Amino acid sequence: MTRGGGRRGALMARATAVPDSGLTGSVDIPDPAPENEPKDLRSRLKRVRRSVGGLLKGLPRVVKLAWDAGRWPTLWLVFATIVGGLTPTATAYISKLLIDSVTGAIRVHAEHLPDQVRLGPFELTTVQALIAVAVLQLLVYVLNALMTAASTISQQLLSDRVSQTIRLRVMAHASRLDLSFFEGSASYDLIRQAQDEAPSRPVAMLTSVFSLIRTGITFVSMIALLLSISPLLALLAVLSPIPAFIADSRYGARSYRFAVWTSPIRRRMDYLSTLVTTDTYAKEVKLFGLGDYLVDRFRRISAVYFGRQRKLVTDRNLRGTAWGLVTTITGSLTYLYIALEAVNGRLTVGDLLLYTQASNSVQQSVSQLFSGFTGMYENNLYLDNLYKLLATEPEVVAPAKPRPLPSPVLGHVVFEDVTFSYPGTDSVALGGVSFEIRPGQTTAVVGRNGAGKSTLFKLLCRLYDPDSGRILLDGIDIREFDPDELRRHISAMFQDYVTYQASASENIGVGDIDHVTDGPLIERSAEAGGADELIAGLSRGMATPLGRWFNEGANLSGGEWQKIALSRAFMRDSPLLILDEPTSALDAQAEYDLFARLRNLSHGRTTLYISHRFSTVRQADRILLLEHGSLAEYGTHDELMAADQGYAHLFRLQASAYLDVPEEKV
Repeated sequence: MTRGGGRRGALMARATAVPDSGLTGSVDIPDPAPENEPKDLRSRLKRVRRSVGGLLKGLPRVVKLAWDAGRWPTLWLVFATIVGGLTPTATAYISKLLIDSVTGAIRVHAEHLPDQVRLGPFELTTVQALIAVAVLQLLVYVLNALMTAASTISQQLLSDRVSQTIRLRVMAHASRLDLSFFEGSASYDLIRQAQDEAPSRPVAMLTSVFSLIRTGITFVSMIALLLSISPLLALLAVLSPIPAFIADSRYGARSYRFAVWTSPIRRRMDYLSTLVTTDTYAKEVKLFGLGDYLVDRFRRISAVYFGRQRKLVTDRNLRGTAWGLVTTITGSLTYLYIALEAVNGRLTVGDLLLYTQASNSVQQSVSQLFSGFTGMYENNLYLDNLYKLLATEPEVVAPAKPRPLPSPVLGHVVFEDVTFSYPGTDSVALGGVSFEIRPGQTTAVVGRNGAGKSTLFKLLCRLYDPDSGRILLDGIDIREFDPDELRRHISAMFQDYVTYQASASENIGVGDIDHVTDGPLIERSAEAGGADELIAGLSRGMATPLGRWFNEGANLSGGEWQKIALSRAFMRDSPLLILDEPTSALDAQAEYDLFARLRNLSHGRTTLYISHRFSTVRQADRILLLEHGSLAEYGTHDELMAADQGYAHLFRLQASAYLDVPEEKV
């Protein structure tokens, strides 16, 4: 990674830890620590070279994005850019010809001179010359209008296509990343910036590229005209916009650093807005009277945020305006010099118009070139976030030569001394866990909150890899398989299951995307998950939208959503079935019905489920008790009760509440 990239990474890492800006605490935003970089000329030039190098490195990537998004719009844009760069010079020169033709015609008629003028290789009368120049001017105007239209159409087409291409690339890449990537706050900031900024930044940078080309062509042609009058004027016109460019470029980098630094704050603002405006949180917001408080927190945080932003924008524009006065004064002196030359007879009135326009155009071109480079530099900083995201590679990957899964997969699961800690933490989630589940067995995993139950399931699904030890499936380390192929042989319902804003049929069908439209299979899965009666009572049955995002959507209770999620888990006829607290939101009857069916539903499958209700746990073939990430007990219900250890204590503790007798008498 380059040093510049290292600084940006360090800035982003610090930004994710901005304190005291949430539901409580200070709403102030600490300023970023100043960069301790040398201020000498050599160091400044080195930073400039590094910035230019990064900019030049980013250009080919943006051009390739445009080319891949649409070749014909890109070619049209190139052509329109070249023509558009030449038209200002052509227009200025034709205006000179027109003014000189008019003044010449007036002089001919006033002094009764021969009515004959030379226009290029042609001998024409003054009227003919005027008509010819006017027609030529019209043609240039028409050509300029056509090229402007072609440029606008091409840019719009490219803008839409490039934005869509970027979004597709971000979505496709994000779908490949590990679960660990999405469980870190820094990742949320990176994805946010890639989604919010990246779709527009390539287009803005591409527009800047073609604008620079067009402006460069105009600059070269206009500077040639100025050089014919005075090299000093040409030099002044080139140098006068530089101070404003330096000031603006400094603020471009500051704007980027500000955006990165405040990304967690903007995310918090979005979260506060979501709490107040989303049906998921509406009940608690109403009950606890949080609405006014959350609105006030949003108002205060946003006031601080926009106050800092206002200061940055105001300083940038005021300083830019102040330095821009240098360009304005230089332009005024240039006009005065050209006017005096015309008064002294060394220039015609047409020359006065031409060179005045040329001087003004050169200054504008230089300003546009510099501001274009500044904009491209700023856009490239944001694009670095996109390419950083796209360069992030998953760690859970298939081996170079993955082994095929056994055919058929029997579901023989073995954990051998498995230890695992979540990335970025020092605590051990699982430590030295070893056990065996025979094919077709049903195993209940129990333990207190935070004991590592869900972590065990994530490792078995290979959403993470263990730090040490092995997980075997039918005698083979699961890291030898392609993870996608392994997961196709696992069906699961996680504790934080997804409530898709889609029809009931689609909600269940996504459990096996290859059969998402298989009506009979979806109906059987709904029956297996206990959602068949629920769906039958909906206004449009399986076609009923669930959730409130779309019209006519049905709003389900927590238990009803859990039945839908359970049904989704039964879509696949997989040898491994994993259920993470499948009955936490179900009523007693629904829970009883589910476990009454589960033995038949899990026949021939290796089934693991987490439950805190020991009345259902005791029905499992084997019971696994985790404590503080370690395997405390493993056996049948009778074996664990006879051992009279942790499981027996938890079982009697829960049973005593039902029987209203002391635990020791259960």
